[in-house]
This record gives sequence, structure tokens and C-alpha cells, in this order.
Amino acid sequence: MARPVLSTYRLQMRGDCCTFDDAVNLLDYFDDLGVSHLYLSPILTAAEGSTHGYDVTDPTTVSAALGGPDGLQRLSEAARRRDIGLIVDIVPNHLGVGHPEQNPWWWDLLRYGRASMYAGYFDIDWDLDDGRIVLPVLGSDDDVADLVVDGELLRLGDMSFPIAPGTGTGTGSQVHDRQHYRLTGWRRGICGYRRFFSITSLAALRQEDRAVFDATHVEVKRWFDERLVDGLRVDHPDGLSDPVGYLGRLRELVGPDGWIVVEKILAADESLDAALPVNGTTGYDALREIGGLFIAPSGRAELTAVSGRQPPEAERTLKAAAVTDTLASELARLCRVISAVTATHDRQVPAAVAAVISRIGVYRCDYPALATILPLALYETACTAPEFTDSLAIISAALSTSTEVVSRFNQLCGAATAKAIEDCLFYRDARLVPLNEVGGAPELFGVTPAEFHQRAATRVHAWPSTMTTLSTHDTKRGEDVRARIGLLSQVPATWSDSVSRWTARTDPPDQSTALFLWQNIFGVWPADGNVTAELRTRLHGYAQKAIREAGVRTSWHDPVPAFEDDAHGWLDRVFDGPVAAELTELVGRLDAHARSDSLGQKLIQLTVPGVPDVYQGTESAEDSLVDPDNRRPVDYSVLRAALRRGDDPKLRVTATALRLRRARPETFLSGAYTPLLAAGAAAGHLVSYLRGTDVVVAVSRWTVGLAETGWADTVLPLPDGRWLDLLSGRKWTGAVPAAELFAASPVCLLDRADA
Repeated sequence: MARPVLSTYRLQMRGDCCTFDDAVNLLDYFDDLGVSHLYLSPILTAAEGSTHGYDVTDPTTVSAALGGPDGLQRLSEAARRRDIGLIVDIVPNHLGVGHPEQNPWWWDLLRYGRASMYAGYFDIDWDLDDGRIVLPVLGSDDDVADLVVDGELLRLGDMSFPIAPGTGTGTGSQVHDRQHYRLTGWRRGICGYRRFFSITSLAALRQEDRAVFDATHVEVKRWFDERLVDGLRVDHPDGLSDPVGYLGRLRELVGPDGWIVVEKILAADESLDAALPVNGTTGYDALREIGGLFIAPSGRAELTAVSGRQPPEAERTLKAAAVTDTLASELARLCRVISAVTATHDRQVPAAVAAVISRIGVYRCDYPALATILPLALYETACTAPEFTDSLAIISAALSTSTEVVSRFNQLCGAATAKAIEDCLFYRDARLVPLNEVGGAPELFGVTPAEFHQRAATRVHAWPSTMTTLSTHDTKRGEDVRARIGLLSQVPATWSDSVSRWTARTDPPDQSTALFLWQNIFGVWPADGNVTAELRTRLHGYAQKAIREAGVRTSWHDPVPAFEDDAHGWLDRVFDGPVAAELTELVGRLDAHARSDSLGQKLIQLTVPGVPDVYQGTESAEDSLVDPDNRRPVDYSVLRAALRRGDDPKLRVTATALRLRRARPETFLSGAYTPLLAAGAAAGHLVSYLRGTDVVVAVSRWTVGLAETGWADTVLPLPDGRWLDLLSGRKWTGAVPAAELFAASPVCLLDRADA
């Protein structure tokens, strides 16, 4: 019987700083913190030097850099002695092929082509180039002339490729012409295999083939056979041909008690399909709901006036462009399949496919619960673009008769959403950037208590053991940074005046870039104004990524050095000029409120229905931005000392809540969720609920205005009984005045003292 998963603590495993043995040495800290399970980033053998593990090169072995199978066993056994379990992140969608010589399956495929025993493992487009695998890895097609033969290898710079037996005589280009692969320039937009989104160094696997599933899960199966781990986090199942079928096979492998959560990005109006044999998602839905509680709707109009909004059609335009440009290779393959299935050739089908996908607001729409989405998208496309009427009929016919068309259409849909929205639009929309998060909905300005309570009540019945989170290795800003920026919704006039003044004094490269970056700068600006060399470097790195992802004036594919230099110069003027003092003053004025919101969202995340994950280091205040910034090593000596002292407010809230979950497992695993409503003039500043019958959570919000008005006559009627606040040590009964309840802390965690 697997240990019940009460909470998880995410570790970014790295060979240079976080190995299995490093984790063993931290188990006493995690035990003291109250963690029930460690949640490990991918641990299978990945590309040499990988700092994240999602570029697995050998799925049959545990990474030697992390400590190999013996290190995993040592960690599992040591954790078990403390009654701590393990959850492992797995990557079924793709393998890393950026260095072919490091991936034995890919190497064999390139060497032997269709004769390789692994020819069916990868999703290869065998019809693209007369059976040759097109590899878009060159700067240009002309680079083929520079290939050299080196024994049984073809080399170009630091790249090497295998030579098929008996084909190695002649010049490099002559030998290349005889291989089972063809090297091409990456700018041509042609790729001979399905990729992870548009990343050519990650080649997709055909998990729909049972042989491929068995081969890629042999090590995963061993973990469960030997009871080394208790559950799995599944990376990007929407990229698979048949995610429902895959998850069914995975459930068979891990057994009925294994905990499975999926990286499923849900739209605000989308539910996880109840038929899936999983415990839930990785928590981005909860992240939006919890963070949204602290966004003040009163700031909507002025923040919109300051930064504007991307026009309503921007999302559709960007998605259509992603399909036709960034994902042109995948689109072409889909259209060839549509043509073959319907025995037609319609030149407008590619544009029609892009138009339909642009109107689908979910990652993929072929889950049974989402059956109405595609017909509506087809209808809306026909209404707005009647010239596609015949093409849409062809597409519909193909989707109705071919499972391959269905899967490739939906794989393309998910990739387009990721590339157009999360990796582009979210770097352009500057109204309030905490809303621009994975799984976020920037068009929805925050979350009301009514919505929040309704979603929590639904979750406790439908997905009680789903994951909840506030920070991950993929969040675009850490939870504390989002909390501070979210304060701007409470002081929109102050922010408007400040941004206008600062922009005029610093001469930014353009208005939109400045409007987006100002909020992020504010989010990480130190309260004491001491901008260290490290922070300066981190912000420059973030700005570079942000402006390239936005793709307006520069991009990853076509960087514009002059514009990027202007952006970096502007940042330096902010750091070194008079605006820095004003930033420090504003941050200092609002810092206490930011910390209040940080504690509030943390306590809610740790106590609402679901299993809370604490991303490494976020048990204490931290200032991470997007990856790779949020994957930096954590100094656990500092955290360990702070936990012993008990003087770190966020760490104390985290430990108190996690320890309470461990003490009252049934309350949090299966206990009811009951909203508690405050009464009085400031009732809107208080969010509270009862878990089971013995835990009450109460947090304050929108504290900037509250500091001016006070709680006045606001009271929180507690359920019957005597209640001990585990954070302040005070005891309460009956209707408690909010001013007294929150006198010592902006958050309260009440345990029933007479239970």
C-alpha cells in the first residue's frame, strides 16, 4: 500500500548540486518541515550537463550524474525510514536528440534508417524526403559542403552523425548523400520528425505503440515493482498521440494506489476529464484561482488605461501565425494526411486548419468531455471566413474518419497554444503581468471569493488529491514576485503616475517594452535598494528572454542586436539613475503588504482541497523570475537555520500548515470544504473556510486600503467549539472581531482545541 500523499516538495535534480545523496542529506530538514513526499524532477539519463532533465537520452537508465540506480535506492530507503515517499517526474512525449551520439536509440535510427529496430519508436515523417529523415540542424543547406568523414562518423564542428555500413567512401557531402538522414538548414522550417513544440533537439516518441511504451517504461516499472517510488508526475501528456490510452496503460503499470498527476493546462472554463485514470493536474488551475483572490478588481480600469490590452483578436492572430510559420512542418504533415484520407487536394486547407485552431481555447479538444469544442470552432470559422467553407468540410471529413488526423490536429493545437500564448502573448500583455501565467487567463482580472469557493468545493468532490501549486520550474515569475506585482491592482493611480514619470526620465527602447518590464523590475527590486551584481545580471537575462519571446522588435530566430543593446542600456539607466531611489521608496512603502499577500496565498495553497507542492526554496520568501532563473540552486543551510529559529514568517506558515496536514491527514485528504463568511464593513478583505470539522483558515487581503480604513465592525463567526491559532497561540470562540483575529498576523490557521 502506497503512503498517502499529503504534500510534496519539488527538487530540481542536478548532477552539479542536487544529486540523490544531496537529497539524502536534506531529509532531516524536509522531515522537520512536515513534507510527506519528495517530488523529483526527471531522473533518467539526460543530455550531458542537463540542468533540468527533460532532454532524456536513455529512458532505460537512471542518471549516473545524479547517482544512478544505487543512489536512487539509497534515497528511497533513507526517505522511507522517515516515512517520506518519492514522486518522480517522467517525460513520455519525447527524447533529447541534440547530440545524437548521446542517444543510443536515435543514433541507431540515423545509422540504419527504416531497418533500425527503433524505426517505429520515433514519430518520423518517412514520406517527406524519400525515406530519409530530415534533420534541420545546419545554419544553411550549404554547410553540407563542410562535412568531413572521420572513420565511421560525419562531422561538422562539434556535431557528429553516424555513417551507414558500407557508405563511408568519398567526400563528406558525397557520404552524406548516401545516409538515411538529410541535414538541412534550420531556417527552411522543414523537419522530418514530430518535435516537442518547435524544439528540434527533442524528438517525439510513439507511445501509442505498446512496444514503445514498454521499452520506455522499463525503469519506471522497476521503481514500482521494487516500491522505490509512490507516484508520478507526467510531463505534457497532451503532446502524445493518444493521451487517454497512454494514461490507461500507465495506471495499469503503477497500480491502483500509485499517485499520478498530469501536466494538463486547463482553460478557465475547462474541466479535467473525469474519465482519466489520474489523481489530477499539476496545479496551474489552483495557482490562477489562489493568486487571483489577491487581485483587486478596483484597479482594472486604470491599469488597463496605463498599459492597454492586446486586442481581442491578438490571440487568434498569433495562434494562426504559430501554426503556419513556427509549426509549418507539423502543419504540412497534417495536411498531407488530410489529403490522403479524403483523396482531395485543396490549397486552402492549411489556412483553414490554422483558422480553426485559432478558435480552440484549450490545448487539445479530443478528450471525451470536450466533444463540443471542435464543432463550434468549425462553425465560427465558417461564419467569419466563408471562403473556407469547402476546406472546412474536407477537414471535418478527415477528422471524422481518421484517428491519425485527430491526433495530429490536436498535437498541433496544443503546440500552437503554447507557442502563441504562453511564449508570446504573455510577454506582450502588460496590464498586470501576474495574470500572464501558465494556465492563466489575463482577460479575467482576478478571482472573486464566490468563484474561488465554488471551484474549491468542486475540487474536494471531483479531484481531492490533485496537486495545488504556486511556483514551478515553468512559472514565469515566482509566487512572491507575483504577489508583490499584484499589489499594483490596489494602487493603480500611484503606479500610473510612477510609470509615466520613470519612462519619461529613462528613455526606454520603446513604450511597450518598458510597460512590460517595469512591473517585473518592481517585482524583484530589493526593499533596501541594494541592487547586487547578481540581481543586475539576472534582470538583464530576464529582459533578453522577455523581449525575444514577445517577438515584436527582436526574436530568438532573428535577434536584432541594436534593439537589444538599447533595452540593456535602458535597464542600466534604471539601475544607476535617479529612478532607482523612487523604485526603492515605492517598494519600501508596499513591502509589508506584499509580504501579507505572500503569506495569504501560501496558507491557502497549503490548506485548500488538493495536495500542495512546495517548489524548492519557496517555503521562504524568494524572488525568482522565469527559467532558468527559477531553477537556481537553493541554500538549504540558510533555510535549515531559519526553520530552527522560527523567525521567518513564510517558513513558519509553511511548516505549521504541513505539520498540521501530517497530524490531521483525513481532514485534508477527504474532509469537506465549507466557506465561512465574514460580516461587517470590511468583510471583502477576509477570506475564510473550514476544512473537515477541525481546521479553519482565515486570511486578509487588499491590505493597502485596509490600512487606511481598518476592520471597523467586521467579524468572522467561527464554527462551534474552541479554536487555537497555531501561528499566534491565541484561542478563539464564537464571532471574533477581525481586528483582534489579525492583530498578530495577516493569516490565521485555527485548529479545533476541543476535538
